[in-house]
Amino acid sequence: MMLKRLNNADGVFSSPMSKAQNGAREPAAFDAGRHRGKRVDLNDLHLSYGDRHVLRGLNLAIPAGQFLAVVGRSGVGKSSLMRLIVGLDKPTNGNISIDGSVVQGLQKSVKLLFQDARLLPWQTVLSNVGIARAPGWRDAAMNALRDVGLAERNNEWPAVLSGGQRQRVALARVLVGEPNVLLLDEPFGALDALTRADMHTLLEKLWLRDRFTTVLITHDVAEAVALADRVVVMREGRVTFDVDVKAERPRQRTDVELVALQERILREV
Repeated sequence: MMLKRLNNADGVFSSPMSKAQNGAREPAAFDAGRHRGKRVDLNDLHLSYGDRHVLRGLNLAIPAGQFLAVVGRSGVGKSSLMRLIVGLDKPTNGNISIDGSVVQGLQKSVKLLFQDARLLPWQTVLSNVGIARAPGWRDAAMNALRDVGLAERNNEWPAVLSGGQRQRVALARVLVGEPNVLLLDEPFGALDALTRADMHTLLEKLWLRDRFTTVLITHDVAEAVALADRVVVMREGRVTFDVDVKAERPRQRTDVELVALQERILREV
């Protein structure tokens, strides 16, 4: 099915032909510049739990350094997809490859950030960030806390932090591992609107600096369009819509073309 190009003389958005039924679309050329991201390929993925089919022949190619948002209704397999990429689960059929190597078991190059910060209450902020206790972990943890603006809170306990601050600590914890692929499973869904906007700004700044490949799962279409280079919609275990977002950063959510794209995506969800 050829998707209609949005009314945009400057080519801010493009909606290439979807090949969700026949294989992964090779996205438009992505100039990541300097990045540490790795390419991720999802090849004919199937995932079933007994008679329940979660993923049904899903194909997707994610270039190194791209920021991809995945949207869809609850139960379409978005979180299951994350668990497969990081290596927590195995597909029933098909495979996932990262820079050409098939995923088998947990991937050190892939980090996952959840909606719940999951901090250990008996550990300080610094100890939570450096929980892996790798050599030189204190310096690495402090650098990560500086990146998220919480270096001065390093000796405090998670209980005294706000929800947004706890999520910043969780983000610092994954940054310590210098991820090549960062998976975000509704990480800002529990935050208030102002805190969520601050987290968006922070995440975008870090992504622009390091260019790790990023996959964001979200129910918030406005969030997806504001942050991502590309948005895909999942329905019934497949990718059914795939669109590039080429608006310059930073983006204004009230921009008429961003709003038009949001409405287009919502019609596909």
